[in-house]
Amino acid sequence: MFKATLSKLNLLTDSVSSIAELIDEGIFKVTKDGISLLAADRAMVAVVDYKLPSSAFDKFEVDSDQSIGVNIGNFLSVLKRSSSGDKLTFTLKENKLEVLLEGSSRRRFTLPILDLSQEEVPQINQLEFIAKAELKPSIFQSGIDDAEVVADSVMIEASKTSFGMRAEGDISSSQLELEKGNEGLIDLKCDADVKARYPLDYLKKMAKAAKIAQTLSLEWGQDYPMKISFKSPEKVTLTYVVAPRVSDSD
Repeated sequence: MFKATLSKLNLLTDSVSSIAELIDEGIFKVTKDGISLLAADRAMVAVVDYKLPSSAFDKFEVDSDQSIGVNIGNFLSVLKRSSSGDKLTFTLKENKLEVLLEGSSRRRFTLPILDLSQEEVPQINQLEFIAKAELKPSIFQSGIDDAEVVADSVMIEASKTSFGMRAEGDISSSQLELEKGNEGLIDLKCDADVKARYPLDYLKKMAKAAKIAQTLSLEWGQDYPMKISFKSPEKVTLTYVVAPRVSDSD
């Protein structure tokens, strides 16, 4: 049995909206601690790790661990049917997930539970990073938008005293720089110069998760995967790991 009620729908809708940019289908794990999703995109370039704790719900009842396979796009379409002030209730019934939206009216949707096999996901918890920067999401978004004007990838770099995002095209370039002490750079931990290049199409999709958080953190290394973490005041966490784009010219 699983039944849960959530009033702060944006904690789920904004997160799933970002996840749906990369993941077609996924298995939500339900335990007494809450709901989680761990999945990689089909190209194995990125991994998403999402956790919505039981404490974020108005009511949360589960008598045993559950695995709920859904089409992420269909799930998002239902969530987007909610209106301001609506309350959502999930109920797991046999091979279907019932979604009840209650506000000025009562609307009920049912989604089929898909029989999905858990795909192998890279062990992101074993990654070791040498640089970490905490930024305002608007700064990160600006760096992505600037870089997209001239290239399809961006160099993320840092030193002991500064953070930067740089892109170079055939004849154009863009550069964003923040020194320690700048209000947009909330924190920086880096003992040596480090840089790595990442695909902009992935970063742009991931940045949409900024709606759930006031800050984001980046962790990376020299030509190494980057971890992008968003955390809401309600302790909802949405973490992405994206592989670097390495070329001889870097």
